[in-house]
Amino acid sequence: MKNLKTLLILTAMAGTASAYAASHAGAPMAMGEASKEAAMAAPADMADGEIRKVDMATKKITIKHGEIKNLDMPGMTMVFQVKDPALLDKVKTGDKVRFKAEKANGAIVVTEIQPAK
Repeated sequence: MKNLKTLLILTAMAGTASAYAASHAGAPMAMGEASKEAAMAAPADMADGEIRKVDMATKKITIKHGEIKNLDMPGMTMVFQVKDPALLDKVKTGDKVRFKAEKANGAIVVTEIQPAK
């Protein structure tokens, strides 16, 4: 009876080990591949938008935008602060853009902006 219990325990452990091995199969990602994957993910952080207003005096920009995934924010029109006021010189009302936004000091700030392709 004791041998049967031991056999059952060993069988269960072997099954668990093989399930673990199967779920973690494959070679680990090489450093170069990780960099490529991160570079491919970077554009996904950018949201699509249309410039509605550029306010140089307050250093703010109004953008009608699609989903901003990194902020878990649905599409809407809103006013953003900009990290660098020089970003405002790159755009004008009506421009279609791609931009990055992040939370900083309790506000949502545009950190990068470029023309949409």
